[in-house]
Amino acid sequence: MQDKGVFSVFRSIFSLLLSYGFLLLANGLFNSLLGLRATLEGVNTSWLGFIMASYFLGLLLGGLFAVRIITRVGHIRAFAVFASLMSTTALLHPLFLEVSQWMLLRFISGFCMAGLIIVTESWLNEATPSHQRGGVLSSYMMVNYMAAGCGQFLLNLGDVGQFQLFSLASIIFSLALIPVLLTKQSAPIITTSSKLSFGLLSQVGPLAILGVFVAGASNASVHAFAPVYALEVFGDANLIPQFTATLLISGLVLQWPLGRLSDKVGRGWLMMFVPLCISVSALGVLWATYYGAEFIWFAVACYGAFLFTLYSLAVALINDIVGPELRVKIAGAILIVYGLGAISGPIIVGPLIDLMGVQALFIVSAVTSALLAALAVYRRVYQAIFVKPVQPFVAEPSNQYSSKELYLAAHQQVDEQPTLNPNEDTTKP
Repeated sequence: MQDKGVFSVFRSIFSLLLSYGFLLLANGLFNSLLGLRATLEGVNTSWLGFIMASYFLGLLLGGLFAVRIITRVGHIRAFAVFASLMSTTALLHPLFLEVSQWMLLRFISGFCMAGLIIVTESWLNEATPSHQRGGVLSSYMMVNYMAAGCGQFLLNLGDVGQFQLFSLASIIFSLALIPVLLTKQSAPIITTSSKLSFGLLSQVGPLAILGVFVAGASNASVHAFAPVYALEVFGDANLIPQFTATLLISGLVLQWPLGRLSDKVGRGWLMMFVPLCISVSALGVLWATYYGAEFIWFAVACYGAFLFTLYSLAVALINDIVGPELRVKIAGAILIVYGLGAISGPIIVGPLIDLMGVQALFIVSAVTSALLAALAVYRRVYQAIFVKPVQPFVAEPSNQYSSKELYLAAHQQVDEQPTLNPNEDTTKP
C-alpha cells in the first residue's frame, strides 16, 4: 500500500465513517430504547441481561459466519445487506413483546452488527498505514461514541411506550446505506488466505486479546445497565438520556490524544495505563454517589473517557501484527473475543445488581480493569528482565511463509525478519 498523508487517508474513508456514524446513531437510540421499554414492560434486570446478551451472542457468531458473506459478495454489498436487516429488526421489536421474541430479534441484530463492524474495521485497517493506525482507529471510535451519545437525545422525540421511536431508529439505519453505496472509493480487494490461527494470535498478542475481552464485557454492561443505574441513583427518568449521553460522549475526549500517543510511544505502555485509569475512575463513580449529583456526573465522564479508548487501543495493537490478507478474518476474530466478553458482562452483572444493587456495574468494571492492568505490568516487567530484545514479529503473507513457519519463527526469536509492508519503518523501537 502506498504511503498516504493523514488527510488523504481520512478523505478515502470519509463515506465509510459517515455511514458508520448513521449506524451508531440509530443503534445508540435503539439500545437505550430497548432497555427503557423492557423496564416499562416489567422485565427484571436478570432477564434484561439475557436480552442484551443475546445481541452479543449474535455479535459473536457474526464474527464467525458474517466473514463468509463478506468474502462472497464484497464489502459494499455485505454492508447493504446487514444495514437493511438492522432496519427491519428495529420495526419488529414493538410488534413482538415477549422476552423470547426479543432475544431472537436481538440475536439477529447482533449478527448484522458484527458484519457491519467487520466491513468497517477491515476496510479502515486496509486503508491505513501502520504509523497512522492509532489515530485513524481513534477517529473511528470518536464517530462511534459521538453518534451513540447523540442517539440518546433522540429518546426525547417520542414516547418510549409507543411505536414512533422504533420507526425513527429504522429510518436512520436505512440512511446509513447511502454514503457507502455512493462512494467513489474502491472497497478492499479480498484475497484468499489460510484459516486464521487463534493459537498464533494468542501468542503474538495475548494482552491485546484480553483487552478486547474486557472492553466487550464492560461496554456491554454499561450499555445494558447505565439507564437502570441512572434511574436508581437520580430517581428521575428525564435524566436518563443526559446520563447515558454524558457517559458515551465523554469517550470522545481521549480517543485522538491517546491514539496518537500510542503511535508515538508504543501501545504496550498504554495497555498498562488505560486499564488502571478505568479501574480508578470506576471506583470514583462509587465514591461520588455519597457526595452528590455533580460529583457523579464528573466521575462518570472520567470513566467513559478512559473505558471507551480500550477497544481501539487493543485493536490497533493486534492489527500492527497481522498482514493485509488477514484483515477481514482478524476483524472477525476480534469480534468473537469481544462477543465472548460482551455476553459474559451482562449475564454476570445483571444478577449481581439484583444481589448488591446498581453499584455492582462499576464494581465489576473496576475489578476486571485492575486485573488487566496488573497483567500488562507483569508482562512488561517479565519481558524487561527475562526476555532478550528482539526485532518485532511481523506476520508474512501466506504465499511466502506457512503459519507453522511463522509460529516457529516467533518462538525462536529470530533477529531479522522481512516486513510485510514495504513502507513500514522497522527501525523504530
